Amino acid sequence: MMKKTSVLLSLVLALSFAPVHASSAAEKENNPVMRVLVLDNRDSMSLAVKGTYRIYSMPSEKLLTGGYILHTKVRASEQGIMFGARKLKFSKIRITVPEGALIYLDGRSFRGIVDIIKKDNMKLAVINRITLEEYLYGVLYNEVSHRWPIEAIKAQGIAARTFALYQARQNKLQDYDMTNDIYSQVYSGATSERWSTTRAVKLTLGKILIFKSGIFPTYYHATCGGRTEDAANLWNIDIEPLKGSECGFCKESPHYKWTKNIPLSEIEKKLSDNGYKIGKIKSVTAMARNKSGRVDKIEIRDDSDVSCVLTGKDFRRMMGPNDVRSANFEPSVNNDKLVLSGIGWGHGVGMCQWGANGMAGHGRNAEEILKIYYPGAKVTTIDKIADKL
Repeated sequence: MMKKTSVLLSLVLALSFAPVHASSAAEKENNPVMRVLVLDNRDSMSLAVKGTYRIYSMPSEKLLTGGYILHTKVRASEQGIMFGARKLKFSKIRITVPEGALIYLDGRSFRGIVDIIKKDNMKLAVINRITLEEYLYGVLYNEVSHRWPIEAIKAQGIAARTFALYQARQNKLQDYDMTNDIYSQVYSGATSERWSTTRAVKLTLGKILIFKSGIFPTYYHATCGGRTEDAANLWNIDIEPLKGSECGFCKESPHYKWTKNIPLSEIEKKLSDNGYKIGKIKSVTAMARNKSGRVDKIEIRDDSDVSCVLTGKDFRRMMGPNDVRSANFEPSVNNDKLVLSGIGWGHGVGMCQWGANGMAGHGRNAEEILKIYYPGAKVTTIDKIADKL
C-alpha cells in the first residue's frame, strides 16, 4: 500500500506543475516576473501549502523534496535553514506550487514562487516571485478603494504597472525589485485580491505610461489638495510628466483638510536627534512656499532667539508622514504645542488618487485621467517598448 501511494504521489508531482512565469518569449515580455520582498529580518515564519509542492536548493535548482500538503515552521540556523525539525544545509531555498495554487506565509496567501533566504545576520528574508499582472492583483486593493468607479481603478492599475516596471529596471542587480510597503507599493498577495480590482488589471492588460519612448516613475499619492507637486522639489528627477498639474477633484477626500497638534518637546527631541542644536521652541514659521503651495522652508526659533531652517520635505520626514500628512500646512505655536493646519495627504507628486476618483465620477476615463496627472506622457503597451526595459 505504501509503495502504491508513493508511485501515485510521484505521478501527481510530475504532471501537476506548471511554471510560474509565462511559457513563451512573447508572454515573458508582456508579463515579466517581479521579485517582491514580503518578509524581512524574521526569526521564524509559518509556511503552508494546500496541494502539491516542490522545494529546491538555490541557485543550483536541485530538487530537495516535494509532497502534498505542507505546514511547517521555518527559521535560520548556523547550518542553513531549519524547515520544521529538518536542517537544510542551504542558505536559499525555493518553494514552487502548480500554477493557480497558493502558498501561505504567516497566514497570508501568495501566488507564484517563494524564495526563502538565510541572511548574514541569521534572519530570514522571503521573496515572492510573481508575474507582473498577478502582482497587481495584490496591489490595487491596498492603494485605492475597490468600490471606486472602474475608470479610477484602471488608472491606478496603469500607474502601478508602470511604477513596478520602473523599479524592476532600477533594481535588476539587487536581490529583489520591490518591497511590499509604502516605500514601493503596498502588496499583500492573494489575500487582498477583490473582483473589481482584478477586473481593472485585466481590462488594462499590459498598458503602461511612457515619456519620450521610455518608462518613468509614475508616482502617486492619496490627496493633493488642489495642485500636484513638482518632483524636482523632492527628488533628483525633472521631467514634464512630474512637474505638477492642477486638480479640482479631490475635495471629497477625507484627507483634504487635516489638523495635527504636536508637543513642542517631541519636536525638540527629534531636532536634537537629527543634529540640530536648539532650545525651547518659541516659534515655527513657514518662510517660503513653492508653486504648489507646499512649504519650501520652515524656520524654528527658540526662546534664546537661536533658529534653524529646514526644508518642508525634511521637516515632514523628521516628524513622520502620518503626523505631517503633507507639506502643505500652516504652522502656529499654541502654549506647548505646534498646531499644523494642513491640506492633502502624501508627497503630492503624480496622480492624486482621490482626484482620479472624482474625475471618474464626472465621466473621465482612465487615459484622460492619466493625461491630466502625467502631462506629456502617453499610454502604450509593454510589448511596444520591450527592448527598452
